[in-house]
Amino acid sequence: MEVCIGLIRNKRFINRGFLIGPYCPIYGIGCILITICLQNFSKNPIILFFMSLIICSGLEYATSYIMEKLFKARWWDYSDRKVNINGRVCLEYMLAFGILGIVIIYIVNPYLLSLINKISFNNLYLITIILFLIFIIDNIISFQIIYTFKNTIITVAKDSTEQISEKVHEILLEKSILVKRLHNAFPDLQVKIKNAEKELRKKVKKIKKQLKDSI
Repeated sequence: MEVCIGLIRNKRFINRGFLIGPYCPIYGIGCILITICLQNFSKNPIILFFMSLIICSGLEYATSYIMEKLFKARWWDYSDRKVNINGRVCLEYMLAFGILGIVIIYIVNPYLLSLINKISFNNLYLITIILFLIFIIDNIISFQIIYTFKNTIITVAKDSTEQISEKVHEILLEKSILVKRLHNAFPDLQVKIKNAEKELRKKVKKIKKQLKDSI
């Protein structure tokens, strides 16, 4: 869904998400939560719809909040949408989550389980270990790249007062291909350094005033 929306908006393929691989953990966790928590509501699609909406929207809100606190950056922002909650979730995606919950329970899970049941236990065990190791390695590398974002933000916030956000993006585009991929995945990344910029400008004004008074 993310890739298709990005393809329509940007007219090019973009690997969405902060991980290098072709997966988005927030959706995977959402699917697991729906599978574990909502299987008993499969007989009532209306309740299933609203429960999926609530669970996935709560997950998206929590993820946005945690990532912003950890990395001092807003990874997505729906403030321009008519119905949104603090720019972290919006009505369009909330409705999509509800629909996806129904699709997962009624279509995706039965199909995937039918395929999984055809694989022998030993092969399934081996595949699981390999995929899990790839996922862990991807997380380690991706978090290192994200900390490059964080360090860049801190450096620029300390050294500049003009067009800070633009300079952050320029610096990131000069870095490795993996950092560029992350930058392309979140083109609207809003750097949380406005307060630092204001404080620096206040200090500059204060120093100018002190110099003027001393003269």
